[in-house]
Amino acid sequence: MELLVASAIGVLTAAGLYLVFRMRTFPVILGISLLTYAVNIFLFASGRLTIGAPPILQKGVEGITYTDPLPQALVLTAIVISFGMTAVVVMIALGAYLGGDDDTVNDAPKDDAARQEDAT
Repeated sequence: MELLVASAIGVLTAAGLYLVFRMRTFPVILGISLLTYAVNIFLFASGRLTIGAPPILQKGVEGITYTDPLPQALVLTAIVISFGMTAVVVMIALGAYLGGDDDTVNDAPKDDAARQEDAT
């Protein structure tokens, strides 16, 4: 089970980094989303992988393994924050695309582009 979770985290991280290094805004947004999913799975797995274990301690019950509820709370918080930030980034990217008719991430300013053409 740990190998499967570690492989999923590695694949999500690799795919996210690949998409972040692209030169268009939409793949960058998808890459950041994949990286947040990888971090969420990592946080969730840090609380030990137990199946069917309760997250709350009860009096009088002994010998039962419990799950740590803190990583679950952190993941729920991270999901809400990443959803909100993804919505903000999509709106900023949409505004930049509609304002400039291009979705390239690192466009050179027009003055720099003109200087580069003059230099060649």
